[in-house]
Amino acid sequence: MGSAPRIAIDAMGGDVGPAVMLAGAARAHDRRSDLSFLIFGDEAAIASELGRHSGLAGVVEIVHCDDVIAAEEKPSLALRRAKTTSMGRAIQAVKTGDANAALSAGNTGALMAMSKVALRTLKGIDRPALAALLPTLGDNDLVMLDLGANTECDTQNLVQFAVMGAAYSRVVLDIDKPRVRLLNIGTEELKGTDQLKDAASILREADYLRMRFDGFTEGDKISRGDVDVIVTDGFSGNIALKTAEGTARFVTDLLRRAFTSSVRSKVGFLISRPATELLKHHLDPNNHNGAVFLGLNGLVVKSHGNANEKGVANAIRVAARMVREDLTRKITQDLADIAAHRADQAAAQ
Repeated sequence: MGSAPRIAIDAMGGDVGPAVMLAGAARAHDRRSDLSFLIFGDEAAIASELGRHSGLAGVVEIVHCDDVIAAEEKPSLALRRAKTTSMGRAIQAVKTGDANAALSAGNTGALMAMSKVALRTLKGIDRPALAALLPTLGDNDLVMLDLGANTECDTQNLVQFAVMGAAYSRVVLDIDKPRVRLLNIGTEELKGTDQLKDAASILREADYLRMRFDGFTEGDKISRGDVDVIVTDGFSGNIALKTAEGTARFVTDLLRRAFTSSVRSKVGFLISRPATELLKHHLDPNNHNGAVFLGLNGLVVKSHGNANEKGVANAIRVAARMVREDLTRKITQDLADIAAHRADQAAAQ
């Protein structure tokens, strides 16, 4: 286990800003008292919210920033202001070692661009990927990546994503040998693009890694619970994620409309309320908040812009666990194992 995590928080991102970020930090600290925080943003606004959370006394340092990245700002423009913005300075704190991980609920594109430039990719990683936890019908959530960082991916990208996703799954889901599958239009070996088929061929032979490659899976089977890591390119992954989120909202809205359509429906709602509350809990994105940029020389977590304090606390929990479990070292070791295996194969030929 690593040392006590210190999390750099961009307090100005998201729909609510300092209020929800400080409340989330307080909630996370209530669960694990070894946490401490560097909070970046408007000092007066942060101090005002900090006064509402006595439990954070002595574990928070405020770093004033005049500049904030707008929600719709282009990443290229945001990069020019990285050194003055709350988001950019939170990432910089990870680079300098003042913090172990950074968290922001702000502009995703800007956060990715700043993180890539400031932290760079790990040796053996061509591109970082955005990974998140999704709910399933099984005993555990699943890790899915890439969810939008890379619209086009080659074979090596997909293999590297599988390595990173498996390491992340071992850390956050505590699964010793995660089941890994590639998202495809069918489960047959002959289906899919050349990149998918080539990546599958490489992963089938990687039995020396702490993962179990199970071939392909289709979009309608993502939530079944029979896989721990799903790997895809960022274009397909983002569409799949947005479709799943939209379907969840559709189901909950449809149920709400059905249960309020008549007196009989309202009585039925009261009878079935325990079941509907369980469904609501399962589909609540705050229970799965905290997407991660994997493959960088530092840990960066993206919170939903509309996350509540529970969601922010969960994102902090994800960041802290990656710090404690030294995720970056585990990814680096797996990449080294692949390189060593290929060197042995080349020498044997």
